[in-house]
Amino acid sequence: MTNAVANQQTAESQTASPASSLGHMPAASRWEFDESVANVFDDMLARSIPQLQAMRETISQTGARFVRAKTDIVDLGCSLGAAMVPFIERFGRANRYIGVEASVPMATACRERFKPLIDEGVVDICLGDLRERYPDVDASVTLCILTLMFTPIEHRFRILADAFERTRPGGCFLLVEKVLGDDPQTNGILTDLYYDYKRRMGYTQEEIDRKRLSLEGVLVPVTATWNEEMLRHAGFEHVECFWRCLNFSGWMAVKNGQQSATVTSA
Repeated sequence: MTNAVANQQTAESQTASPASSLGHMPAASRWEFDESVANVFDDMLARSIPQLQAMRETISQTGARFVRAKTDIVDLGCSLGAAMVPFIERFGRANRYIGVEASVPMATACRERFKPLIDEGVVDICLGDLRERYPDVDASVTLCILTLMFTPIEHRFRILADAFERTRPGGCFLLVEKVLGDDPQTNGILTDLYYDYKRRMGYTQEEIDRKRLSLEGVLVPVTATWNEEMLRHAGFEHVECFWRCLNFSGWMAVKNGQQSATVTSA
């Protein structure tokens, strides 16, 4: 394991508790991933995504089964880079880690987080919009965690098709999305349970309402079935739900074919 990777692990273990998102209000009527969000993002996720830690652990455990040496591990919409950390800790220099982020404040913070690994060429954080360009990667694993739902629906299939083309045979695409229920009644129940969760996590009704209104037209969920169909139409032959809690769901989508042996450690 390289010094940069070892130092990254030490830095992660010593990271202070994230700044609280309680009291945070969107700066504008339309939601943006601005600097104020970047500053409290980790805490915001913990208070907004039920079973966040279980979901992240399942992603890293599932994805690790598909990692192959000398391939890219890609994170689409990497935000502050948390999803890449378990892969970096486990596989080190055996792979390259590519994060793609459209928000300048998020990408800046992510680059600062991984600066030693970026300097060494292990990590690359690309500032870019997936609607305009998909990264030139050779991926065995691609993460798309709570990202596609912020992309206009008309671009989503093309992004998934590009991901399929840039995934090695036998590789995996891991998608996590907020989803709609299959009918108004079940969707209403899931939504009520979700807002109950956010209140238990400390958010006031005003904070919940302000965020919900600012996200209208920015975060556009579709049903679980629709996401599964898009993955299959993009070319992934094996699509399976690996995690579900309330109105959030995750899938592994596998591309047919064989790869060389799995790397188990750096």
